[in-house]
Amino acid sequence: MCTDDINGQASGIGRRSLLVTGAAGALTLTTMSFASAAEGTPEGSRSTKTLKGTLPPGSPDYVYLPVEVPRGIREIKVTYTYTKATVPAGTQNNALDIGIFDERGTALGGKGFRGWSGGARTEFFIRVDDATPGYIPGPVRAGLWHIVLGPYTVAPEGLPYEVTVALTHGAPGKAPARTYPPTRARGRGRAWYRGDCHLHTWYSDGRRTPAEIGALARAAGLDFINTSDHNTHSSHAHWADVAGDDLLVLIGEEVTTRNGHVLALGVEPETFIDWRYRARDNRWAEYAREIRRAGGLVVPAHPHATCIGCGWKFGFGEADAVEVWNGPYTPDDEISLGDWDNTLVAYTRSGRRSGWIPAMGNSDSHRDPDRIGGPQTVVLADDLSRDAIQAGIKAGRSYVAESKDVEVTFTATGGKGARAGIGERLAVGPDTPVTVELRVKGAPGCTLHLVTDQGTLFTSPALPASGESTVSWRTTPSYAAYVRAEIRHPSTAPGLPGALAAFTNPVFLGE
Repeated sequence: MCTDDINGQASGIGRRSLLVTGAAGALTLTTMSFASAAEGTPEGSRSTKTLKGTLPPGSPDYVYLPVEVPRGIREIKVTYTYTKATVPAGTQNNALDIGIFDERGTALGGKGFRGWSGGARTEFFIRVDDATPGYIPGPVRAGLWHIVLGPYTVAPEGLPYEVTVALTHGAPGKAPARTYPPTRARGRGRAWYRGDCHLHTWYSDGRRTPAEIGALARAAGLDFINTSDHNTHSSHAHWADVAGDDLLVLIGEEVTTRNGHVLALGVEPETFIDWRYRARDNRWAEYAREIRRAGGLVVPAHPHATCIGCGWKFGFGEADAVEVWNGPYTPDDEISLGDWDNTLVAYTRSGRRSGWIPAMGNSDSHRDPDRIGGPQTVVLADDLSRDAIQAGIKAGRSYVAESKDVEVTFTATGGKGARAGIGERLAVGPDTPVTVELRVKGAPGCTLHLVTDQGTLFTSPALPASGESTVSWRTTPSYAAYVRAEIRHPSTAPGLPGALAAFTNPVFLGE
């Protein structure tokens, strides 16, 4: 074994090592060279080096540690630690993420990405036949690799860190075959299908395996799911055995930037969507287009979440849908719901007949006791396939329910037998009488609400213990440009609305 130790302070290197790639700034540390570990070193031997340093407050979002990898390496293993500080109340403590790029480089959107675990792990390895969850198996080729450190938060006195790289010498081995879930399940023809499109596994910061998630999805009554591990596609090849005639598995990524998170929903296998930019860098539209080129939908997640970097700052101009309800219903979901409703008002005011942003809901489940399918998006689709489910979501032919027990039917009729359902338009004249009907099952004790561009114009009494009710309401397009439904639990605080049990996308009224 060959061992070395390199000591360096990042604050002293930064003045001469600030790189600018596109619009993203990044600090580059001293190169960790393994040039002395020449080809011909005995099979199985290991060369190890360690870098220590301190990142100052105000460090760039990403700090790169170059690693010069020689020929004849079978495995690269990286271990890192950092020190928490003693900070005053209300001050953020140190948090440091980690990932790696191979010899193909660190260019934004490039081919060099080999994995990311954020702050979920303290070590990882990569070989041709295997890798730590979150990382991409493949050959450890000679060249300049880069470990990427992400100082998520830095305490006032700085963030001390230590990174150790160990290279194991030897023949690379053989890469296993990679298979992916099919893009179609059996389905029931044109029907309502239940899904959860925001799920995390142990391939990022979750604690469940794909098999465990599949079992819980089936128990929750789901017909489809979408994988969405943070900033990595490493799980894509591990879902084929989970999918089946009864469960469609779409694959994606939760693109986790410093200015908000977005679901790349239903992309092609092995698609990597970069996350190393902020709203001020004006790069977001480029990566939204990349998601669509890969066959996916662009869905900003939990836009008003209060965790650091979670609030959505990029605007909704590129959104195919927006995740209004994320996990257990909380005040930030209520804010997201109101914000989304304002986009519907703006759409109707614009006079356009297309381009509104549908809403959806997902669990964002990570570990027990997070409930998969709580909530779930119920989509009217022509069949149980990737294309059909995505088309239903993008068209807004969907509602969101807290569980499989809640069923909603919502329609508007008027004129000479004209009829429209969720996500559709009832094309009748401005003064034509319109009847809106809402039918609900599985919501005992809840109240039913009809919401328009003026606000809530109808509220029912509490539903009986059966949880079933049907209500009708009459209006005209000149009075209500759209109508949508909310099913709410009783309020737990005076003056505040109760939590949602379900809500629908709108039915638009008028020609």
